[in-house]
Amino acid sequence: MKMFGFLCLGAFLAAAALPAHASPQVRRSDQEAAREGRAQGRLLPLREIEARVVPAMSRKGAQYLGFDFDSGTMIYTLKFLRNGSVIWIDVDGRSGQIVGQSGR
Repeated sequence: MKMFGFLCLGAFLAAAALPAHASPQVRRSDQEAAREGRAQGRLLPLREIEARVVPAMSRKGAQYLGFDFDSGTMIYTLKFLRNGSVIWIDVDGRSGQIVGQSGR
């Protein structure tokens, strides 16, 4: 019985440690916000942002893995893999400008 309690506690702590963007409800609202932003002309299409960033990263030997979108900041985070390291490129969805990078 103690083992079951530890497993439940472990599952609870693991779920609590997940980032907010992991929630399906948050993802759905981010997707809706992105769709609305593109329809209203306030947000660039993802394909346009990818066309600006992916070729440059590919020339540097990075493989494109995908993206996340944060509707609160209107930031797309493009994820790349190079030499076993993950690189995140933050791009302002309104202007297409790179606003941050982490990883190597």
